[in-house]
Amino acid sequence: MSTAVSPSPTPAQSPAAARPTTQRRRSRDRVHALLMTAPALAGLIAFVAVPFGYAVVLSLHKARLGSDRPPAFVGLEQYRRILTDPDLSGRFLHALLNNLTFALAVVPLQTGLALALAVLLNRKLRAIGLFRAVFFLPVVFPMALVAVIWRLILARSDQGILNSLLHQLSFGHWGSFDWLGSPLTAMASVVVLSVWQGVGFQMVILLAGLQAIPDERYEAAQLDRASRWQQFRHVTLPGIRTTLIFVALLTSVLSFRVFDQVYILVRGGGLNENATRTVMYEAVTTAFDQNNIGRASAITVVFFLIVLVLTLVQRRVARGDDA
Repeated sequence: MSTAVSPSPTPAQSPAAARPTTQRRRSRDRVHALLMTAPALAGLIAFVAVPFGYAVVLSLHKARLGSDRPPAFVGLEQYRRILTDPDLSGRFLHALLNNLTFALAVVPLQTGLALALAVLLNRKLRAIGLFRAVFFLPVVFPMALVAVIWRLILARSDQGILNSLLHQLSFGHWGSFDWLGSPLTAMASVVVLSVWQGVGFQMVILLAGLQAIPDERYEAAQLDRASRWQQFRHVTLPGIRTTLIFVALLTSVLSFRVFDQVYILVRGGGLNENATRTVMYEAVTTAFDQNNIGRASAITVVFFLIVLVLTLVQRRVARGDDA
């Protein structure tokens, strides 16, 4: 009479033997992750961390361009002056207020317009790709070219495109108006220019989010006899919520970096400098017009910290809404 002998557990079946294999796999995945993120980390260190650290060092010194004297250490004097000195703090706070005004106007306007264009172009129509390319085309243009185009549109003379159009529509009753020079319309002109140039980029991101929504959700909504507005409210918006938050955050960060259009239009287009002066414009003119590198560095460091805090707060609020 033979007896059955049960096979002994193999090492692959033993939990104790499988644990080292899992640990080795996790270690290998960590190494692969580090190797894949190394180029991005190197770029952040080389082009963000190192310049910011150097700006912090320069902000603690009195340094001037073209001066034979070595930088003199002054500690926090540059920060004290731009924050408390009446001669300098007023310009800095006014520039910061202009930045906030620009951001408060651009973020909702550009995000809402990008969403409307994305919904409009998210259709299966003939030559829809051509329309998408046309709306995205301004993003490809450099800001210098965009500023020149809008300088011609908003020119104060009768030859300005906008003034000429309004003159025709009003049957000669509209005279020339200085859109860029007037303090009432200078910032609005920069806002319109910036939205026109950048809305196509946000539109493409939102369009990708719309195309990721399953068609079955819209079919179910139609079976429930939901109107187009109800489908947009209860299907479209929840489906692109994360994408919409990302676009709003990205637009906010980019709006605080406004500089090119202001600098070009102030120097060559007659833009009202006081009404459109931004913090980046103040920093660049302080560095290269006044040759004061230390003060310009302090301005950029303070502005970076302000934008960082605002971005973190906005992200926390958005994450709280998701929760």
